[in-house]
Formats: sequence, C-alpha cells, structure tokens
Amino acid sequence: MSKNPSPGLDKSLSTWQLWGIAVGLVISGEYFGWSYGWAGAGTLGFLVTAGFIALMYTTFIFSFTELTTSIPHAGGPFEYSRRAFGPTGGYIAGYATLVEFVFAPPAIALAIGSYLNVQFPGLDPKLAAVGAYLVFMTLNILGVQIAATFELVVTLIAIFELLVFMGVVSPGFSVAHFVKGGWAGQDGFSAAAIPGMFAAIPFAIWFFRAIEGVAMAAEEAKDPKRSIPIAYIAGILTLLVLAIGVMVFAGGAGDWTRLSNINDPLPQAMKAIVGESSGWLHMLVWLGLFGLVASFHGIILGYSRQIFALARAGFLPGAFGRVHPRFHTPHLAVLAGGVVGIAAIFSDELFSFGGQTLTANIVTMSVFGAIVMYIVSMASLFKLRRSEPGLARPFRAPLYPAFPAFALLAALVCLGTMVYYNPLIALLFVVLGLLGYAYVLATRRRRESLPAAA
Repeated sequence: MSKNPSPGLDKSLSTWQLWGIAVGLVISGEYFGWSYGWAGAGTLGFLVTAGFIALMYTTFIFSFTELTTSIPHAGGPFEYSRRAFGPTGGYIAGYATLVEFVFAPPAIALAIGSYLNVQFPGLDPKLAAVGAYLVFMTLNILGVQIAATFELVVTLIAIFELLVFMGVVSPGFSVAHFVKGGWAGQDGFSAAAIPGMFAAIPFAIWFFRAIEGVAMAAEEAKDPKRSIPIAYIAGILTLLVLAIGVMVFAGGAGDWTRLSNINDPLPQAMKAIVGESSGWLHMLVWLGLFGLVASFHGIILGYSRQIFALARAGFLPGAFGRVHPRFHTPHLAVLAGGVVGIAAIFSDELFSFGGQTLTANIVTMSVFGAIVMYIVSMASLFKLRRSEPGLARPFRAPLYPAFPAFALLAALVCLGTMVYYNPLIALLFVVLGLLGYAYVLATRRRRESLPAAA
C-alpha cells in the first residue's frame, strides 16, 4: 500500500474568496429564518435581541480569529479544542460544529424550495430541496477553486439583491408599521415582552450563524495568517449592515405579523408594496435564490471539511477522511453530510414538535451546535493563552480578556435560554452527542495508532 494513498487539500484560496465564503455562509440568514423571531418577540423586542447577538458575534469573531490564524486547520474548532483540552474537548467542539453545519443546509434547502414554489406553485418544495443538494454536492466535489469562485460570485449577487429589496420597498416604508405591536404584540414595552425576546435568540443567531466556517477553509488558504483576519472582520461588518437593513425595511413595509412564520419573508414583504404581478417581485424570487444558494453551497464546503478533519483524526470512520485523487476534495465527506441533510428534510415526525415548524426546529438544532461550539472555542482561547504562551499568534484578540469573556458569557446566556425554551431539541442534541461519544470511546485504540499529525 502506498504511504500516501491520497493527496492533500489544495492551498489556493485568496482573501476575496475567503471573504466570499465568510459572507456567503451566512447570507441566507438575511433572506429567511430570522423572521420567526418576530412571532414571539415582536419587531422591537427582536431588534433588542438581535443587537445583543450582534455584539456577541462581533466580540466572538475578533477572538476566534486568533485561534484560526494560530492553528489553520481544516478541523477548525475541533482542532483548537483538542489542542486545549484533549480528545474529549475536541470531540465536544467537533460534534457541536458538525451539528451546526449538517443541520443548517436542510433548513436552507427547504427555503430554496419555498422560493421556487412561489414561481412554480406545482413544485414540491421538498423535491426542490433534494435537487439543490444533488447539484451543490456535485459542485463541491469538483474542486475548491471552482467552489470558492462560485461562492464569491453568488455572494456578490445576493448582496446586490438585498440592496435592491431595500430600495424597492423603501417607498412604502413606515416607522409606524415597524413599531406597531413591536413589543410582543403590544405597542409599549412591558415585562411580558421579555420571555419572547429570550425565546427569539436562535432566530437572531441565524443572522450570523456559520461565519466561523471560514476556519474550516483555513488549511486551503494561500496565506491564512494575513487573509483570514481580513475576511472575518470585513465579513462581520458586511453582515451587520445587511441584517439591520433587511430587518428594518421588511418590518416597515406593511403588516409584519404576516411575515413572522414563513420561509420567504422578503418576497412577501415586497408583494405588499409592488403587488403580485410586478417584475420586481419575480426578480427578487430569482435573484433571492442566490442568497440561499450562497449559504447552502458554502455550508456544504464547511461541513465536508469538518467531517474530513474528524475522520482524519479517527473520530469518524476513516473513509470520510479520504481526498479525491483528481479533484483534491473530501468527496465522501460531502456525500455523508448530504445524506443526513436529505433525511432531515423528510423527518417531519421527528422535527415537527413543540408548536414550531420543521424549518424552525431544524434552525434551532443547528443553533444549539453553534452555541456549544462558541463556548468551547472561547474556553480554548483562554486555555491556550495559559498553556501555550509561545504559540505564534499573527492576530491577537483585541481588548483581551474582555472580548472573549463577553462572547463566552453571552453564549452561555444563549445556551441557557435555548435549553429552557426548547427542551426537546436540547434533549435530542445531548442524546446524539452521547451516542457519538460512545463511538469515540469504542474506537480509542484505532486513534492511538494513527500518526501524531492526524
């Protein structure tokens, strides 16, 4: 047997491509998902929640960049936590990241199906979602340069479309529309609005969730120590501006309560302004797909690298750690995540509970993974500062320890409130994690036989 049965990952990504991945991973969150937070919190209550989450993400990204540039590894959070806390810490971070990145795509695929259903009412959204998986898994397998260039292009188109949306609905924008019933259905703030604001946390996180996925592409960057900080910081600033603009303009376009439990709030908001037959509406539906596609495609890239890294380190079956000999991509890892995602699309009985839709529950499951990963990552940053003071840190977290401490505490608040309001999803998250840990314990000897670099 050859000592090198498969090639390594390609180091070819530029700063612009990494920025495209950073924004593209998240930009679908501007198109759908967040409006579910209006259902319980109202527009103003959700605005407060979103502001808190934006501050958490800003401090988190500035802190997380230190880890990504110090340890540019395809495993991202898995590798940081394994280095800080050993195999168990690595497993927790790896499992959480995997849940975040494997459960986000089916929610986005369902939104793609909903957008297409607006244009083609006879099309089954679930079948359209499966078609999206098949197309973009194939594109991800064909090569990281092709995938990253495509990601950059569709991300730029998606940003342009969000700006078009704001411009088209602006003539009908009214502050009175936005603030009416803005505190959990009431016009004035009261303590009764607070529970809804906490319950809306997962949907505010959806505005920014997955930007950290750039870490999984760090091993394929030309110059990760220089380009990743630029990509992260420019990416979070881009998303902050877009999130505020989309939320405010959509909420002020008419009766926002009609947008609070649907997968296509932007077309519906625009419909209230320009009517069903307007060319603007049809353009939004078609170009709006680019935003969903950007995130869907980018997260497939992210989950495949996480599966690949976990398999390479012996935490998942070794086959998923193989790289395609021609395309230099983890093809089996791409397919594995797709199988799980497609199964989730058709798991209505498993995920439709607690009074929420299938999409809302899948979103919440993904966010559980994200929050746990954020907590473990920030803990890893503090631990590595103490245990490896000599580690080369091309980018150091500003205002340390204040920034990572705020990100850590905010994530703990988010986790506590999410468990309180979503106990069944929290239980499912824990049960799946324990089953995975049982596999990790059962395969310990195989990992011990792997080369140290794995």
